[in-house]
Amino acid sequence: MVSQRAARLAAESPAIATAHFRAQADPYHPERNPDGCINLGTAENRLVWDLLEPRLTAPRPVRAEDVHYAPLHGTAALRTTIAAFLARCWGTAVDPENLVVVSGVTGALDVIASALCDPGDAIIVPAPYYSAFDVDLVGRSGARLIRAPRDGAGGFELDAAVIDRVLEGARRDGVIVRAVALTSPDNPVGHVYPARTLREVGEVARRHDVDLIVDEIYANSVFGPEPFVGVLDPAVCADTDGTRAERTHVVWGFAKDFGLSGLKIGVLHTGHPEVRAAARALAYFAPVSTDTQLLARELLADEDWVEEFTAEHRRRLGRSYDRAAGLLTEWGIPHVPASAGFSVWTDLSGWLDSLTLAAEHALWRDIWEATRVNILPGAVFGCPGPGWFRICHTTDPAVVSDGITRLGRHLSSIDRTSLPRPGARSADGARHMRIGSTHA
Repeated sequence: MVSQRAARLAAESPAIATAHFRAQADPYHPERNPDGCINLGTAENRLVWDLLEPRLTAPRPVRAEDVHYAPLHGTAALRTTIAAFLARCWGTAVDPENLVVVSGVTGALDVIASALCDPGDAIIVPAPYYSAFDVDLVGRSGARLIRAPRDGAGGFELDAAVIDRVLEGARRDGVIVRAVALTSPDNPVGHVYPARTLREVGEVARRHDVDLIVDEIYANSVFGPEPFVGVLDPAVCADTDGTRAERTHVVWGFAKDFGLSGLKIGVLHTGHPEVRAAARALAYFAPVSTDTQLLARELLADEDWVEEFTAEHRRRLGRSYDRAAGLLTEWGIPHVPASAGFSVWTDLSGWLDSLTLAAEHALWRDIWEATRVNILPGAVFGCPGPGWFRICHTTDPAVVSDGITRLGRHLSSIDRTSLPRPGARSADGARHMRIGSTHA
């Protein structure tokens, strides 16, 4: 017998993880397994291993203290090194004492939600949103998510006014709202938000007396013309007494920007003394091994290498996106232009039997069974309307090409003239989309 909470967690495994391991059970290889599964559903950075390998496999000194007990919220040396790195990224000074290092950004999100929320409290999330929020922010905290739907016709831009209305509605219904949570840069759509937009969201949170949680895991995975602006940048977060900064909590990790998803190093920044104390206590349950912390510290300490690595990563990421977007264009598949992240937010509503979630699920199942290509449907991301799918591209170009080609051929084989699609979005009628994009 297990507890009700354990049973619920077991039943609520993130859809991303389930689909990932299903596809990885029989992986595609152009020669050894050409009919294998192609995984375009997992946002994992496989573009930079050749840059990392010499650093990660080189001999390095390990002292006795590097394998002994250390502060469970991260060694002082690692937090100091991360603080210097994040200061360059965020455009503001970072106090190492405000950092809590835990096992992955999943752990960091769990920690901040548990520190802020009692069971039954609510967190507002602009939708579509990173699908694992459903577990990361909710699974152990007992909180619940309330969606603030973004307008697909407007390109899914972040609108502080919508968040404001949803907050007001929740309060009228007697719901205790503790925070607003979002990803910046955006996942799954791939937007890079300007300072003005982030400032407006922060002002809504301040006016409603709630905290702001921002997942910036893609902060250095920007390839478009818009520069990344951290939510703690003074242009976003400045106020007269510092309370806004104290109530803005940021997470970042090594999984995306450095392609080190398997090392599970997540970072929470919080300047609120009570939240920080609670986060340190919760870190007891999710520490990072001291040897892994040493490796990460040595990687970040070489600032010249980090700068060169980041620049090359962005170049490769832009080329990878351009290839994927170009292939989608060739097959007549509309998508929202992205400026960051590892995926393309793709509109397959024109292939639905009807504009319903049931039809979206049926198309998802049909694509998997017919092509053995794993992509994820918008319902997984809480998308307000059916027909949207996330396609990830940060893996071997040949794999992406074969996967999108399989998808394109299958969609081309569907007789769309017989589909009853009142009001369906078409490639030439969706004003928020363009076909193709260049960031090389």
